[in-house]
Amino acid sequence: MSAFDPAIGTPRAEDAPPHQLSVRVYYEDTDFSGFVYHASYLRFLERGRTELLRGLAGDQSELHRAAEGLVFVVRRMSLDFVSPARMDDLLTILTHTKALRGASMQLAQEVRRGDALLVAADVTVACVREGRAVRLPDALRRRLAPAE
Repeated sequence: MSAFDPAIGTPRAEDAPPHQLSVRVYYEDTDFSGFVYHASYLRFLERGRTELLRGLAGDQSELHRAAEGLVFVVRRMSLDFVSPARMDDLLTILTHTKALRGASMQLAQEVRRGDALLVAADVTVACVREGRAVRLPDALRRRLAPAE
């Protein structure tokens, strides 16, 4: 889907497994010890959230234009670093909706190497237009709705 179109129906979040994104760890993602630098995980998680939204509503730049300046900003993030990743690891970023509120969504994310949990994150993302919180668009809200 290349543009946000509220008329297009997509499965509700409860009908689909968590969104998955594969990420390869490169040298630039590591620190002097050879482990993935903690801030690199923030980029991996951002990519996971971006690709989740792209799959539901198209490119964020298209959504921004179609929804008259709508953007998403991280309001809060809690991370639990469980185990390190290293260069050349193939990681999977899992993202799913935990809760929706008027102008925000709470997402659960995991970084995994195979079955091993490396990082768990709880992320609150606010929906904003011109610096003010605004209600999530209804069509996107339906697509993001968590399992009941």
